[in-house]
Amino acid sequence: MIMKSSVPVVALIALVVSRVQAFISVGGSGNTHVTITRSAVLAKIREVCEAVAESEGRDFTPTGPSEEELLHACLGRATGEVSGAKFRTALNQIYKQNGIVDQDFMSSAPHHFNNEAFNEGHNLIIQGTAAIKANVHTDNFQSARETLGRVCHTLQDFYSHSNWVELGNESPYANLIRPDLNIEKIADIAMETCSDCASGTCPNQLLPAILNGKYLTSGYMGLFSPEKPQGKCSHGGETDLSSSHNPRGGISKDESHSYNANLHKHAVNLASEATMELLEDIRGAIGNNNYLRLMGIARSAVLAFVIDTTGSMADDIAEAKRVAFNIIDSKKGTQDEPSEYILVPFNDPEFGPLIRTTDPDVLKSEISKISPNGGGDIPEMSLSALQLALTAAPSSSYIYVFTDAPPKDTHLETTITALTRSTKSTVSFLLTPQSRSRRALSASSQFQMYYDMALASGGQAIEVSKSSISQATDIIVDTSTSALVTILQCSRDPGRIENFPFLLDRSVSNTTIYITGTGLTFNLRSPTGVTQSNTVVNGILGTIQRVGNLQRIQLNGTETGLWHIDMTTTRPYTIKVMGQSAITFIYDFVEEFKGPHPGFAAIDGRPSTGSPAKLLLTLTGEKGPEALELQEVTLMEVSGVKVSKGTTEKMANGDYLVTVNDVPEGEFVVMLKGKDKTFTSLFQRQTTTLMSQSKVIIKAIADSSMLPGQEFKLSFTVTTNGTSGTYTIRARNDKNIPMKHPSTLSLSGGSAQGTVSLTPPSNTVSGTDVTLTIEAESPGGSDSNYAVLRLSVLSK
Repeated sequence: MIMKSSVPVVALIALVVSRVQAFISVGGSGNTHVTITRSAVLAKIREVCEAVAESEGRDFTPTGPSEEELLHACLGRATGEVSGAKFRTALNQIYKQNGIVDQDFMSSAPHHFNNEAFNEGHNLIIQGTAAIKANVHTDNFQSARETLGRVCHTLQDFYSHSNWVELGNESPYANLIRPDLNIEKIADIAMETCSDCASGTCPNQLLPAILNGKYLTSGYMGLFSPEKPQGKCSHGGETDLSSSHNPRGGISKDESHSYNANLHKHAVNLASEATMELLEDIRGAIGNNNYLRLMGIARSAVLAFVIDTTGSMADDIAEAKRVAFNIIDSKKGTQDEPSEYILVPFNDPEFGPLIRTTDPDVLKSEISKISPNGGGDIPEMSLSALQLALTAAPSSSYIYVFTDAPPKDTHLETTITALTRSTKSTVSFLLTPQSRSRRALSASSQFQMYYDMALASGGQAIEVSKSSISQATDIIVDTSTSALVTILQCSRDPGRIENFPFLLDRSVSNTTIYITGTGLTFNLRSPTGVTQSNTVVNGILGTIQRVGNLQRIQLNGTETGLWHIDMTTTRPYTIKVMGQSAITFIYDFVEEFKGPHPGFAAIDGRPSTGSPAKLLLTLTGEKGPEALELQEVTLMEVSGVKVSKGTTEKMANGDYLVTVNDVPEGEFVVMLKGKDKTFTSLFQRQTTTLMSQSKVIIKAIADSSMLPGQEFKLSFTVTTNGTSGTYTIRARNDKNIPMKHPSTLSLSGGSAQGTVSLTPPSNTVSGTDVTLTIEAESPGGSDSNYAVLRLSVLSK
């Protein structure tokens, strides 16, 4: 690998060194896989943005070097806030998978072009590139990004692990990204390639016959054994056991040393050029507009509806149509115009199909086709439809479910929770219980499931009559805007008399407060001490709209400073304060891994109980992270009072490694406080997705595509530092592909392995994205965890 991997997000085009996550090496410095990938990615984005701007007859003039300013110039929008959060999230999906190759495929020779595995490494690049293009053509951008990150890693390793540089080549090896060409002149297994180097620091160990004959070779990596074929080069370094066996030493150019500085520099340059060539190949296949979507350059709002179509839903469907059409028509051509539209109808026993489009006229046409029909028993297939929406929508989307019935498919509850945590998407429910079934619904624990899911994702569960649903849908208009941020979110059940402070800064506009619950009393207090009671509908501080169990308060002004909500009730309630601002943050929980290139990798699932929680956190703002200062990060119990403060280590370009030793035992959110240095204004931001720790860990790795009509097997491991015994295993996918998996695993030794097999139908469209969720639950159901994987079906 050309260097060890580094943290996501950086200054434009510059190769920057930072010390952070599993994307980077512990204590690493110099060029890394991520700095090379980032440099190429941003350079190609700038190139494509310029081409698009020229074709549209407008200027492309970023006001500064940050990604945020590049994004703003590329979108070419003069009005509305632009948030860099989704752009950086998309880029991080590439960088994260790029760096994680060193963890998940540490001992795989083809992934690193070790052990002369040239044909196998070439196949990984070719198959991965084909999957990227197929995924893009089916709008599966996240899968495409993740595959791109892994392909870039393998491609770049060719130049630091092979002898391509030593052979005098001045340009990248074009055959690596060409499916119609083979890798030429690979040294035979019996051909000796290196001379012995007792010091391990020889400038060139390659034998004259290799150099003169222009034979390709690469170092052998002995992670677990010193054995290697006679006369073969080693990779080199402390973790390579083979480097102490003749011929000793190594030919790796991963890092720059006095004896290989020029070779390392040359390898970095060729890896950068090769990455640019790969990106250009992909751009040529998918076009400029899709290339920018692949890179996360789009307006941030996504409009996603999940709609019950049973006979009793006529009023609700009519209102969903009205709201959708209003948003489409009123926001067309503005910064708040949704970048994507998603619609999933459901009934019983049917749900779907999922409609996903960037064309507002297509959504209008599809939603106009919906007509209420059928029904019978009350419960419907709402969670199956929601699962489709969660797996199709981009991460951090807002999804709205319209229904008047509880879920029939309650077995999907834990899957929905896993998906909302994995995607960080927010789900809100607009509930209009049928009058004839109100008693049954209020007594049903299944109906409570919607409230629990809304809270877990940071959404709202709004219960209103069918005649007043039009008032409740204002919340959809509120959240179908760009640059939406959460200032505060909390829940109390049972409620208690309590004061909730929240900080508004100069960048925040259109602040709205949502308080859900029945029979609630409270006072709103401004930084200057002005108060307004909930009984005053049109007050000096804001306008209060009541509908069902929701009170929506729109603040009149933009007074900055510390506001307060004084709750004076003991009934259960939830509070959420939102606004529009370019200042926000993205984060991942991470864990440290060891090996030749150690680092930190993002955790797919809940972080582990019994150890400090670590987060990799990135600030973003209108002028980039350099205009912002992080002051405090805490984990805050959403339903309690415990606040656990983290220690922060500043990396580069707005990145921080946060360590929290005393993690709350219950569910918590991440709270951040900082300063906008441009205005010397303090700000507060909070995540919406609830998280908690677990003693259960699930690990699963997939790096190959599924073939239509053929069985695909995926191994996974379940470990625990808690209760041993028989664990319940559940696995589900969002495309209803036939699956087999063990229903239980015995963890008597604290660990067990299982296999999930999927067989996509032979007529599955190439590029189809499949989201697989694997869950493990401890004996008695007291603890559980999950892994969410994105798989692709790719025809030969």
